[in-house]
Amino acid sequence: MRRIPRSAPAPTRDDPLPSPRPHSLALAAALTFLGACAQQGDFGRPKAGAWNSLVDTTGTLAARERGEPASAFPLTDDELTLRDRAWRFLMPAAGRDAFLDVLGNLTRARVLPPTLGRPADIAAYFATLISEEARSPVSRYRRLSEDATADARLIPAFAATAVRVNDADALRLRSLPFVKVLDDADVRHAAMRVAENRCLIAWVRLEAGERLARYRYALEHLVIEVPVGPEAVPVERTLAALNSRRALLDPLQPPDAALRCGLAAPEAPVAPLPLVTKD
Repeated sequence: MRRIPRSAPAPTRDDPLPSPRPHSLALAAALTFLGACAQQGDFGRPKAGAWNSLVDTTGTLAARERGEPASAFPLTDDELTLRDRAWRFLMPAAGRDAFLDVLGNLTRARVLPPTLGRPADIAAYFATLISEEARSPVSRYRRLSEDATADARLIPAFAATAVRVNDADALRLRSLPFVKVLDDADVRHAAMRVAENRCLIAWVRLEAGERLARYRYALEHLVIEVPVGPEAVPVERTLAALNSRRALLDPLQPPDAALRCGLAAPEAPVAPLPLVTKD
């Protein structure tokens, strides 16, 4: 059986955390530089190129240092697509904030733990939205609508890819007992890849729910601070559409998947009744 060359086996969650290594300081020193150079492509995906690949490789090594699942197996086409389509949801919703973009990219790539780069403040998106210069309050409503619409359009493609990845992972696990030549490292890396995929899907599901909560907070506070009645109605409809699309992610993972993956966050809040209705 043809063997795939590998580095030393990565630790699982059951293994003790590795002790600090000499190159850890050098890795930490490079984090800000790597994150600042994140490049975004089209359709909410990272731009293909050597630099973004370097950031992702650094993230795999950092996750391995922390004792998180980090498989050495090559990614399938669907696994690559899944990671590309997760990009938008793992980056800050507001955007246009250099620090948050750097922090978001470092957590997205697993250079930093996922919980470190996720803003806990539900008002973060609104704060960025209201602080930007605008010719008219209407432009803020339109920016909110555009961001929510972009999310809603990208969710179905991500969900379809996630279904294929889940099916492939199920096949992977079912096949393990039937492989005649399989060492412990193979089993561990197969299990870690499944864990990586499942936790990525759970992470996107969590972030999609939190984005919806931040968008709704922004709409509610726009209505209070700069009420422009006719503009609020289409935004409300857009948020309702996003909530409907977000529900496509619910069947993909158990309800407690985010907690089990160490994201340490409660389930996304249920969207309240519409604030603005049209008679």
